[in-house]
Order: sequence, then C-alpha cells, then structure tokens
Amino acid sequence: MLRENQTTVTEFLLLGFPAIYNFKILLFLVFLLLYICTLAGNLLIIVLVSTNHKLHMPMYFFLSHLSLSEILLTTDIVPNMLYVIMAEGAVITLIGCITQYFLFCSSIGAECFLLTVMSYDRYLAICHPLRYFAFMDLKFCCQMVFWSWFLAFMAALSMVILICSFQLCNPNVIDHFFCDLAPLLEHFCSDRFIADTVLFFLGISFIIFPFIFIVVTYVCISLTILSISSTSGRQKAFSTCSSHLAVVCTYYGTLIAKYVIPSKGQSLTVMKITSLLYTVVIPLFNPIIYTLRNKEIQAALWKCISIRVQTYLSSLR
Repeated sequence: MLRENQTTVTEFLLLGFPAIYNFKILLFLVFLLLYICTLAGNLLIIVLVSTNHKLHMPMYFFLSHLSLSEILLTTDIVPNMLYVIMAEGAVITLIGCITQYFLFCSSIGAECFLLTVMSYDRYLAICHPLRYFAFMDLKFCCQMVFWSWFLAFMAALSMVILICSFQLCNPNVIDHFFCDLAPLLEHFCSDRFIADTVLFFLGISFIIFPFIFIVVTYVCISLTILSISSTSGRQKAFSTCSSHLAVVCTYYGTLIAKYVIPSKGQSLTVMKITSLLYTVVIPLFNPIIYTLRNKEIQAALWKCISIRVQTYLSSLR
C-alpha cells in the first residue's frame, strides 16, 4: 500500500545535460544542425522515391517508410530536447511525457519491423531472383508496411496502458533528456514485476526475434553470394544489400546495448550517450548511408538537381 504522504505525479522535470550546460549554446546549435540535416536527408529520400519512377521498387518503398519512422523519432525527441538544453531543465506534463514515450516506442518498433522486412526483400532478390516479383508485389509490400506500423503502435499502446495502470509517486525528477521507459519505471510506487515482464517480452519480440531473422537471412544471402562464380557478380549482389546491412549493424547494435544488455553499473552519462546515438545520430546516419552507397538514389538525386537547375536557368532567360 502507498504511504499517505505520497502525492500523485502530474508533471516531471527533465534535467537534460546538467554537467555541460556551460556549453549550452554550442550544444544547442550542434543538435539543431543535426536535426535539420536529419529532416532534410529523410525528406529527400521520401520525395525521390515518390517522384522518380525508377525508384518505384519494393526496396525503396520500404526505405521511404524507414525514413518516415526516422522523422517521427527525431521530431518526437529533438525539439523538446533543444528546449530542455536552453532552459537548463524543463517541466513536461505527465500526459506529454506519456505521449512522447508512445511516439518514441512506436517509431522504434516500426523501424525494427521495417528493417526486418527489408532483409527479407534482399533475401528474395538475391537468393530467389526468379520468384522475386511474384512475391514482392504492391499488395504484399503494402501489407508488410501496414503490419509493421500497426504492430509497433499496438506494442507502444500496451506499454502506455501499463504505465497508466501504475501509481506514480515523487520525486518527479528525470535525469534524462526525454521520457524513456527506464527513468519512468523508477517512479513506480507499486511492484515493477509486471512491467519488467512485459518489457522483457516486448524486447524479445521487437529486438531479438527480428535481429535473429535478419542474421539468418544474411547468412543465406552470404552463402548465395559466395556461390556466384564471377567476381563482378558477387560485387553487384553484395552492393544491393550493403547499405541495409550497415544500417542494421548500427541500429541493432545500439538498441541491444541499450535495452538488452543489463544497465546496472552503467553511468547516467553512458545511458544518455547511447540514447543520443539512436535518437539523433542514427536517424541522420541512415540517409547518408543510402545516399552515398546507392547508385540508383544518387542517379535520382542528380537528375532531380539537374532538372531544378535547368528550370531555374530557363526562368532567367
């Protein structure tokens, strides 16, 4: 039973980065620049995929939704984080905190499933090329995207319902820059066994199982590539999945380090840096990888730029 002097928490104080607030202007400008570049890079991919008919392929259809999840993730976290930095800590309401966590959890879950679907797409393209378009038609791609977002939203909603079912109590100070689940759990007055159990099974479902599936598909892909006799054929096959593989390694590596490896003994600074990686750095990292390593994206980008330049020059005449 709760003690009588406990009060219901209606808001939280996000501390952000108190140790380096002497450099808050520089910190603000750096994160603002990263946020603008992230929005520009991911919006560019969405525009290119939607306007260039050569990119109307399953892989790029999934990539555009991956960029959408990155935009949702970084927009949910970074603007409020910038405010926390400039205010050297800021108050967020309980409803605002839960909403932020819901959007954060949804975007993380959607990205996990989308990366899994993209690995299956690469598996079919390389290991079963003759049956690729028979499987990867528009209806199937839309279904995969729908279920990726739907399952992510349902999992996030289940966590929100679980959080709302527990009694939160003082102190209401969160030493973080956003409402992540771990600091929220610290404010549960009641037994955390149910919350930890649900979190464990969601982590298994959203991180471990998809990661195992991706590893299995890439083992099959690697065996198929090694069986190709020509060197140019092996290089071409590997280039079609190298960008996705790089994104998977960085994304899942960070998530596993954050949510699967036990956090006991980790300092708050290490936890914040890990959170910054997948909320600020990786959303910018993904469009850079696909832009620099994908020739079709590069060709579409240069075509778009040349058309805009020609249109501008024509208007000056």
